[in-house]
Amino acid sequence: MAITTNAICNSFKKELLQGKHDFDTAPNGDTYKLAMYTSSATLGKSTTNYITANEVSSPSGGYSAGGKALVNQGVKVSSSVAITDFADLSFQGVTLTARGALIYNTQTDGGSSTTDAVAVLDFGSDKTATSGTFTIQFPAFTTSAAILRLA
Repeated sequence: MAITTNAICNSFKKELLQGKHDFDTAPNGDTYKLAMYTSSATLGKSTTNYITANEVSSPSGGYSAGGKALVNQGVKVSSSVAITDFADLSFQGVTLTARGALIYNTQTDGGSSTTDAVAVLDFGSDKTATSGTFTIQFPAFTTSAAILRLA
């Protein structure tokens, strides 16, 4: 069991070509969320959906199952590279330890909600907050750094 290195999920690559994901900003685009996991979680490029197994918990509140919605920075193309990224995300008033996270799509598809996996984030080691704020810092919205890039 482990969270393997940062990875774009294989199922997301296929679903992207099928037109299942819309990264336009609200209200037209899909809603993406980020859920955090302990070092016991098994996440990697073969992850297909949001899972609850080994998701972090915060006894003091501030983090709920399923994580939190991300704010999309939009979509753009520059120097033949298409990018999308998210604003930094904070969980306040939490006591938790996380080893990684899963970005997933919560769109409604044909009347039912989906939890399609997009990307796995490996924090490299356990990260902890104690009665404080846990912040996920996303890279700059540039062609060389954005969290999702197609060249």
